[in-house]
Amino acid sequence: MKEKLKSAFYLFFPLLVGGLVSLVISKSIDYNTLKQPPLAPPSILFPIAWTVIYLLMGLSYCLYKKEYREETPITSTVYYVQLAVNAFWSLIFFLWKLRLLAIAWIILLDVLVIYLIYRFFKEKKVSAYLNIPYLLWILFATYLTIGIYLLN
Repeated sequence: MKEKLKSAFYLFFPLLVGGLVSLVISKSIDYNTLKQPPLAPPSILFPIAWTVIYLLMGLSYCLYKKEYREETPITSTVYYVQLAVNAFWSLIFFLWKLRLLAIAWIILLDVLVIYLIYRFFKEKKVSAYLNIPYLLWILFATYLTIGIYLLN
């Protein structure tokens, strides 16, 4: 039973973090009022995409933890640090409206996720592959963040 609870925690923790952040920033989201760069998606796409990404992220870590009960501490540290950086980007961009800082912050997130994928690839390849959509999405979010800053 204890293992099932741990697995559920690993699987759903990113979704919980994302959900809490979205509650905090919900009244501050001004995406639709901003000038947006080409290819900017409609706002309805973001909660759908993030739900899928958070579930893939949780699944990747859950699978990793099943195989590496005595995991490499650096991989777990990078996983949780990138999740925290991810959460704080939304606060920086939407709640505090620090758009220039948001650019630097999301580039930090890009680097952390690339490093996480590298760590996973060395230890649990499927966990690395499950994070590729996440990397692609945040690279696109980097483009949007820079574009919104420059246009507004």
